[in-house]
Amino acid sequence: MKKLLFAGMLGASVFAVSCSGVKNAKTAQNQRSEFLKMKGDWQIVSVNYDKQFKVKPFDDGIDAQCFVGSHWRLIPNNWTGAYTVSGGGTCGAGFTQPIKIDVVSGNTFNFKKIADGTKAKQNIAGYTLTLTSQTTDQFSLEQNVPFDGENVRVVYNFERTGMK
Repeated sequence: MKKLLFAGMLGASVFAVSCSGVKNAKTAQNQRSEFLKMKGDWQIVSVNYDKQFKVKPFDDGIDAQCFVGSHWRLIPNNWTGAYTVSGGGTCGAGFTQPIKIDVVSGNTFNFKKIADGTKAKQNIAGYTLTLTSQTTDQFSLEQNVPFDGENVRVVYNFERTGMK
């Protein structure tokens, strides 16, 4: 009788653990499918923040407004991409920055810059933004940028320019 009771309890716990794994896998798959919608070419059409601050995101040394018109290519199947800032005026020279990307918990967009000649795993620093809205052809990312002891909320609005 004790063996039968033990076998029943063991079976129930294995069933519970296996169902939990299926649920976690299904959640991860749904998050990945949402992230795959971001695949392609995008352009930042506007950057919104409190203009009384001069915000320089991503340690590029340029004002956030310099990112308006920048081109972003996101390739989720290998978690890479790049962004290109045109430059000009107060934005300095244009440049292209390779990045490694990831989406965590469905709405946390992480990326880190990849310097020439280095591998992504060698760079532990990066940026975390929140995916605040997403459609087939638009999405918005929000970043809290530290400035003089407080955070400035910066919202980047993207529109698709090609490649789905």
